[in-house]
Amino acid sequence: MKAVITVLTEQLKHFYLLRRLSLYEIKSKNKMTYLGIAWELINPSIQIAIYWFIFGYGIRRGQEVDGDPFFQWMLSGIIVWFFFNPAILEGSKSIYQRVKMLSKMNFPMSLIPNIIIYSKFYSHIGLIILTIIILNLTGYPISIYYLQLPIYVFATYIFIFSLSLITSTLNTFIRDLQMLLQALLRMILYMTPILWATFSLPNWVQNLMKINPLYYLVEGYRYSLLGKEWYFITNWQYSLYFWSVTIILLIVGARLHVRFRRRFIDFI
Repeated sequence: MKAVITVLTEQLKHFYLLRRLSLYEIKSKNKMTYLGIAWELINPSIQIAIYWFIFGYGIRRGQEVDGDPFFQWMLSGIIVWFFFNPAILEGSKSIYQRVKMLSKMNFPMSLIPNIIIYSKFYSHIGLIILTIIILNLTGYPISIYYLQLPIYVFATYIFIFSLSLITSTLNTFIRDLQMLLQALLRMILYMTPILWATFSLPNWVQNLMKINPLYYLVEGYRYSLLGKEWYFITNWQYSLYFWSVTIILLIVGARLHVRFRRRFIDFI
């Protein structure tokens, strides 16, 4: 737990620097474009439209999912993916891409993956707001179940940060991990109830798929935004499972990072 306390303390102590560098990350990424940071919302919007057309009309032929139109059902869950996927992919290679430059600056290495995650968090909040507006205009008004949404936003951030501590550390030593991670994420997209429902599958298959913590986050967002139920209460066993996995990942990630960060520069 000492490593966890060290890493979390570093995030809080240097939060102002974290916020400034994450904003710089967004601006530098989009500085050569006319629309600038608007692309942070335009890109996922285009992908959502494509997925809706292919899966909503091409495969499901406009059929509802659990009583909800496919578009609203998909939209309320896929926003998690557009935060998780780029944050994990870019966060995992953040240390070895920046360690030479940032090793000359006086702030802890644990901030490096979090800078990437925090920069993606801005667009995630923007996408949530856009989703809420669309849902309200299409018959899903804000309900009391929105009160649980901050829980899932926080849970998503902590889960991504915990996993990124592991992948960014290991990726510094084993570059093949980045290629493996890209392949795994493509598979995870289709093993999570984002683009298709799992209701028709046998119970044992559904339970097997729930091993994936992203399943919990997607369903949590969906039940919150569509105003269905208090998901973290009615599925309290699954909530305990998710937080147990996340805490274990955080402990492992923090210990790996603290143990090897002084040697990062030697492996670049």
